[in-house]
Amino acid sequence: MQLRPEQLAVHLEKPLAPLYLVHGDEPLLVFEATDAIRAAARKQGFAEREVLVAGSGFRWDDLFLAAGNLSLFGESKLIDLRIPSGKPGREGSEALQRYAKTLGPGMATLITLPELDWQAKKAAWVSALAAAGVALECNAPPPAQLPQWLAARLARQQQSAPRAALEFIASHVEGNLLAAHQEIQKLGLLYPPGELGLNKIEAAVMNVARYDISDLRTSLKARDTVRAVRTLEGLRAEDAAPPLVLWALATEARSLGLRAGLLHAARIDRIIKGLARGDLWDEFLQLVLKLTRGRMA
Repeated sequence: MQLRPEQLAVHLEKPLAPLYLVHGDEPLLVFEATDAIRAAARKQGFAEREVLVAGSGFRWDDLFLAAGNLSLFGESKLIDLRIPSGKPGREGSEALQRYAKTLGPGMATLITLPELDWQAKKAAWVSALAAAGVALECNAPPPAQLPQWLAARLARQQQSAPRAALEFIASHVEGNLLAAHQEIQKLGLLYPPGELGLNKIEAAVMNVARYDISDLRTSLKARDTVRAVRTLEGLRAEDAAPPLVLWALATEARSLGLRAGLLHAARIDRIIKGLARGDLWDEFLQLVLKLTRGRMA
């Protein structure tokens, strides 16, 4: 079953599907979708969650062990499987196809992937997972559809705006969905429910975020330390979602095959989740410096 991101909220009002496959090129939408699925699972009594990250050296038997290790108290369980590379390999492909045939009651599975190319979308393992549950592709809307996307976001907080106002926001965020999301949230804080005129939106949308996750990834790939640090500081000032920042850093560490970088990212993940102590943004800074200067010891 295929779903669009805007259909997910209504879908999650029903009992969970046995499996969700979430992928796409827009980290914000992927993050929101997976977070919504996890929240729905908690609401529906899935009291236990087990997170598995299928990185280098991952043992696919662990996925089946997690599925078979149900709670002694009869509680439902969510298996949260993440495949950061989007390429499980031959062993993983075969395991996922077998896994899709073993789904049973008392358990749901959330599988998160990055953007899949056209070949990956046609792979047997992707087809098997999609057929066993729900597939959700979270891609950024094309520029022409961004005003409509903004209107839908405003509607969530019981606000609306004329087309000219929506186009004004779209032109200022320049395709940056995270910045657009933050502007919509700001409008919700500044104004009560109802229609917002162009004058109000122009007054509110003054210092639109100019830093986004793609900027950070670009500076990391270029090994531009100064730009990367400046972008990180901008993201911090704009209250960027830490999981999105971590996703960008971990993705770059993974593309370089840097085990030390991934271990550092894993430590940051524990800090975000409250499982470890540390200054989150200082840890981000240290990892940025390592990635751009090549010191991964």
